[in-house]
Amino acid sequence: MATQNSRSAARLMMAPAVVLFLGWMLIPLSMTLFFSFKKFLPLRGDSLENGLEWVGFANYTRFVGSSSFWPSVTATLTIVAGVLVITVILGILLAILLDQPMWGQGVVRIMVIAPFFVMPTVSALVWKNLFMDSVNGFFAHVWRGFGAMPVEWLSQASMPSLIVIISWQWLPFATLILLTAMQSLDSEQLEAAEMDGAPVLSRFFFIMLPHLGRAITIVILIQTIFLLSIFAEIFVTTGGAFGTKTLTYLIFQRVLESQNVGLGSAGGVYAIILANIVAIFLMRIVGKNLDA
Repeated sequence: MATQNSRSAARLMMAPAVVLFLGWMLIPLSMTLFFSFKKFLPLRGDSLENGLEWVGFANYTRFVGSSSFWPSVTATLTIVAGVLVITVILGILLAILLDQPMWGQGVVRIMVIAPFFVMPTVSALVWKNLFMDSVNGFFAHVWRGFGAMPVEWLSQASMPSLIVIISWQWLPFATLILLTAMQSLDSEQLEAAEMDGAPVLSRFFFIMLPHLGRAITIVILIQTIFLLSIFAEIFVTTGGAFGTKTLTYLIFQRVLESQNVGLGSAGGVYAIILANIVAIFLMRIVGKNLDA
């Protein structure tokens, strides 16, 4: 049993890491809040000493008053929801498939997980130029083979295309987490259900799926955190056009256009608020599985 001296020593050893972690989080957040109330144009010659003009909530009003604000919030949530649905459903199916004994199982698992380690900009460029290009892309050749006109994927179906690209990147992560959970399932339960004559769908819905509940929750929570800040894929493919401008991309665009760090900081605060609202919603609705 830990003594008072050992607990005190443990707190003392943990203190530097805690202080460093809090500083790493709180200092950028404090600077963002500070600049959000200022008009700061460093690209136009303003300096920290004489270029900070107090504007109050003008940056917040200007940012939220933009005609692109609510569409960007909608686009962000649409991408998050679409990617989660695809990665969770396909992740479960792939986890079940990869859990079955097969020849070359290790190689197959590596190939399935490999896309997760590809840089977002690289994967977006591959999809844009090799698959979705309307002239030389793979899909264009398939369409022509059936006598149909190629589709301008990134303009005519921009949001579904973007969701597919991002889902391809995150599917290996979901598959890996779900496969790990699948392998911890007691095979005796499935064997007993099979001997009792339970059909495949019943075994899936009443045994496998409840067992994967916690893993699915973890996948949803972690992916949502990262998907709310998606930027590189949009920058490389659509440039925020055709209804794919997310809140993160809008912040970048507003700062680039106005060169006002304060305006971008106000947008960053809105992004933090949105992320917290989504996180609270998920923890209340989905996160209950973690306590089960």
